[in-house]
Formats: sequence, structure tokens, C-alpha cells
Amino acid sequence: MSRVKHYSMAASTLSTLENVKDELLQSGSRKQRAEGTIASVFASLSGEKAVDLPERFADLKRDILHSTDLQQRVTAAWADLCGHLKAKADEISTKGNSIIPEVEYRDIVKGLDRTAIDDIKTTGALVVRGVVPEEQSLEWLNSIKDYIALNPQVKGFPEDDKAVYELYWSKAQLEARSCESSLTVQRFLLSLFNKNSTSGGTVSFSTPLTYCDRLRIRRPGDSQFALGAHMDGGSVERWEDPTYRRSYEAILDGRWRDHDSWDIAGRPTANQNLYDGPGSCGVFRALQGWTSLSHTGPNEGTLKVYPAIQESTAYIILRPFFKPIHPKLSLPRDRYLNPANWTLDLESSAFPGSPLGRSQELNDDTHPHLDLDRTLISMKSVKPGDQVWWHCDGVHAVESEHNGKNPSSVLYIPSVPLTEANARYVKEQREHYLGRIPPPDFPGGEGESRFRGTGGDESLSTVEGKHGMGLTPLPLDGVDHEERSLRQTANRIWGF
Repeated sequence: MSRVKHYSMAASTLSTLENVKDELLQSGSRKQRAEGTIASVFASLSGEKAVDLPERFADLKRDILHSTDLQQRVTAAWADLCGHLKAKADEISTKGNSIIPEVEYRDIVKGLDRTAIDDIKTTGALVVRGVVPEEQSLEWLNSIKDYIALNPQVKGFPEDDKAVYELYWSKAQLEARSCESSLTVQRFLLSLFNKNSTSGGTVSFSTPLTYCDRLRIRRPGDSQFALGAHMDGGSVERWEDPTYRRSYEAILDGRWRDHDSWDIAGRPTANQNLYDGPGSCGVFRALQGWTSLSHTGPNEGTLKVYPAIQESTAYIILRPFFKPIHPKLSLPRDRYLNPANWTLDLESSAFPGSPLGRSQELNDDTHPHLDLDRTLISMKSVKPGDQVWWHCDGVHAVESEHNGKNPSSVLYIPSVPLTEANARYVKEQREHYLGRIPPPDFPGGEGESRFRGTGGDESLSTVEGKHGMGLTPLPLDGVDHEERSLRQTANRIWGF
């Protein structure tokens, strides 16, 4: 029996959770995470209180800013950035969500002009209209509702009125992830990144892989799924992992205006998961995204973003190195935020909003100069089949209340390039798919292994969709040497 046939047929042989666990043990996959929901990922949702980081993080700060000259450059950069952020906040609050670029899917197929691409790169967020026909999107939503009705034991958050479901293997999700037009958008988005001399052969922007994520059906009136400002892709890893830190080299050299958020830098080989906590991510997701299954807009429980990717990234990376001289409540806000009232901090282990094993979180206490009350803006109105995307370093949140009249429903489907580390994750994810248990990055348990009506290979509607799941080998014809070598590596990892 060929390897391809094995991966297509294995699901039918895994009839119990015990079989699944045996298969995963034999495959060498990492231990499953504890059962839970999206609340496990964020300290704020789980009710965790902030704790002090170990003293070695003070040593880390001193190692990064290792010379007097560097400390002086970074201090000057901090003052420049804080002044710039005030003007940026005024601009964002004036323009509102008109600042967010929107493009038509058909224009992506034809090719966007330079102005449109520059707007996307500046904001780090966009709406793509008409990626999937509205009828198809509504069909997916109805299919998911039927699946939930068939399996009422499904977990989700909040428990008493679920908005984010621990579902990964429904027919609709599998179909949507392998949708040809969605893969076209993903390839375009990956092409926005720049390779550099050290990234050749480590990443492919033309081969999106599949990262299996949750879905959301948020009902009107919900105020529990109030996910505050955060960044994905780890927290302290951005500073602690030397390879990851290389992505922010210009910022940490005191040259924040030279930082290019779209330079791939060390991201393909960075370790975003040093602590394997419930909020850790095992892949490099270049952009986060969702596909809308409903009409939704501002005040209807939608996404919020900070639409200035260079500025927000620079501030977050510099923030641990500075502290206020005076307590926040002892000064008027303008004086408190004045960089003259902040000083270099290389003594404490504080990395504000950066818990171990969780996502980076932000608020007005941890990151006051971002002025998040004014600068986190609600996403534009969308309809079924539209997609929303934001950069992997993008600050984003969820509106605290859903004041609309209809459920706000989306499928979370990010844009993930081919890298060796991502291919290794896909191998693990494939085993979880075959057993219908939650993917490796998500809360564990038996998941959908006993559910009725789960999707299978027949729901993967494109050849590329099967490639992205590691179910069939990547083709080696018609690609350059570096691409071919990387695909061969992925195929070996997947057992082909």
C-alpha cells in the first residue's frame, strides 16, 4: 500500500480515542495539550493575574542593549517614536476604518497596482471582497450549524453561550481551507514579504500550507467573548529567541523607521513556542485571517485592528526597555506619556503583557502610548465570502459587545508559507486530523473523534488542499532549485 493511500485511508481505522493515542505515540508527536477552550490561550480570558518574570529577563535586556552607545540610540529612538505615535493616533481616530484598504478578489487575480500594495503594507490589514460566492459561504454556515446540532457536546467559549467553538474537522472547514480562490489570496499575501540573503531556501511564498483553526458564531448580545488587544506568535519569544529577535534588528538598533515588517528575516526558523503553553503557536503564520460567513460590521462583535504595523511593532519591541519615572495617576496623561518622563529600564525583568506560554497582550497600562481606546478601530462591514486579513505582528482585538441583530460568523483560516518547521507541524496536524482530535496547537482531549458527520478527504476540494494537509506529496516539476529543495524536504518529513 502506498503512503498516499495510507494517509487517505487511515481515518477509517481509528475508531476509538485509544487508537488515536497509540497512533500519535508511534508517530513521535508531542504530547497533547490539556483540554480547554480559547480562554486557555489568553491570560485575560482565563482570569490569570500577571506574574513577574524570572530575573534572567533583566539579564536578557542588558544583553540586547549591551553598550552605552546602543542605549543612547535606543533612547533617542524611543523619544522619536513616542512623539510620532501621538500624531498617528490623531490620524487614525480621524480617518476611522476608512484607513483600512479593501480590494476585490478579481483585482488580486489581475494584479494590484503599487499604491494598493503600499497601503496594505502600511496598515498591515485589509479586506478582500468576493473571495467566495455568498451562496457557498452561507451553505458552509448552515452545514456547520447542522454539525453542531448533531454533536451538542461540542466545547466552546463562553461555556453557557458558545461563540468560539472547538471545532476543526467539519466538512465546511475542510472545504473552505482547500478553496481554490482562498489559496490564490494566500499566495498573493505571502508574496508581499521580501526574501533576504539569509532566507533563501528556507521559505516558499508560492506554497501555502494548511493550518487548521477554530470557527466563531457570536450571537447578538454577547459580551463575554471580549478579547482585548493582543498579538499572536508568542510573547517573550520575540526578545528571547535570537533568531526571532533578528526580525526586529533595526528597532533594537535604534532605527525604528528602517524596520520593514514585510522582511521575512529570521521568521521561517524562529522559535515562537519556547514554553509550549496553551497560547503557543507551532507554525509561522505570515498573516492571520478569517472568511466571513455572515453580514457583520462595526458594533456587531467584529475584529478591531491597530492600522499602522511599523509603528505598533516598534513600540511593542522597545517598550520593555523603558519605564515611567512617576506613577501614572500622579501626572496628567499628556505629561505622563511625554518621553522625558520615561527612563531606560535595564534593571527589572518586566516585559509588559508578555506572559510565558501565552500570547502578547496589551492595554492602556502596559502600552499607554498606543492610545488603544482611540486607535483600535473596528473592521469595515463585510458580507459572506469576504475575507479579513492582518499581519502576524498586527495588534488586534474583538469588540467587547455584539450589538447587532444577527450572529457574527467566521472561519479562522490564516496564510501559512512552506518552511521546514511548518512542514513538521503539518505532519503532526495530519495525524490529529486522521484521528479527529484537536490540532497540536490547540486544547486537547478526544475532540471530534466520537462526533457524527465529521469531514474527510472527500471534503478537500482541490489538489492544493491535499498538499497543504500533507496528505499527498508536493510536486517537484516546474519550480526553481530552492523551491524544489524545500519541497523535497517537506515530502521527506511527510513520509513520501
